[in-house]
Amino acid sequence: MRPSAGLARHTLLRCLVYGALILWAFISLFPIYWTVTTSFKVAVDVTQGHLIPWLDFKPDWKGWRSLGLSPDTLFQTSTVRDEFLARFENSIVMSVGASLLAVAIGSLAAYGLSRFDYKFLFWRNKDISFFFLSQLILPPVVLAMPFLVLYKELALLDTRIGLIALYTLTVLPIVIWIMRDQFDAIPNELEQAAYVDGCSIWGAFGRIVLPIALPGMVAAFILSVVICWNEYFFAALLTSSNAKTLPVMVASQTGSQGINWWSMAALSTAAIAPLAIIAVFLERYIVKGLTAGSVK
Repeated sequence: MRPSAGLARHTLLRCLVYGALILWAFISLFPIYWTVTTSFKVAVDVTQGHLIPWLDFKPDWKGWRSLGLSPDTLFQTSTVRDEFLARFENSIVMSVGASLLAVAIGSLAAYGLSRFDYKFLFWRNKDISFFFLSQLILPPVVLAMPFLVLYKELALLDTRIGLIALYTLTVLPIVIWIMRDQFDAIPNELEQAAYVDGCSIWGAFGRIVLPIALPGMVAAFILSVVICWNEYFFAALLTSSNAKTLPVMVASQTGSQGINWWSMAALSTAAIAPLAIIAVFLERYIVKGLTAGSVK
């Protein structure tokens, strides 16, 4: 094969790969673009499917104005904006609180599964790990009635602590799965050397293992925050007013004439923004944490 023919084939292959990546990026990002642009549309622009600002339609603050978040209403009294800020605060508190609790508990459980051999009847480490992962198989609707009855008896309905506990249980299997791979990738010799120097098991875990596994913990934390932030089913089922979150508020944007798409889009944009900022600034931790242990 002539060098020029090989170079041409290599160039064609690269063009095809980059073309496929660009197409996939467009497909993935288009819903976000649609949501953001819809927040600046009026009713006629939404119904006619206008896409490009200043070409197909003139941007308007109607969606943001209905939430009290437009420039002309930002410094005025707005009950809708107060409700939005309350729901935004609830989402932050419950997502971050549940994620921190899940990472703390999940890291300890994953470390035990990685470093020690457990025997419970016929169960071994692999069986216990599979049990944790199997909790993700159950659809949420199966747990709806038990949690509703339990939370009613414990007076946890419409409380932050109730959703934090539930969200912790929801993301705990994922945290254990990620952190176990992290700890498996760390050589045991490092801890053995720490034991020789006088460290206890907790000392070696806190001083040696955790700093090395920090990228995985950050990745598990971010993934947990995203899952908790976007959770709708249990937030709608177990809350009514005090502990309602942003997804529930987004779904309630209906009026006498139907769905207020511009208000829903504005709310969705405000809900997406924090996660997008986290992804941009902590991307390297996410990639490094999720790929750790894949190559040994």
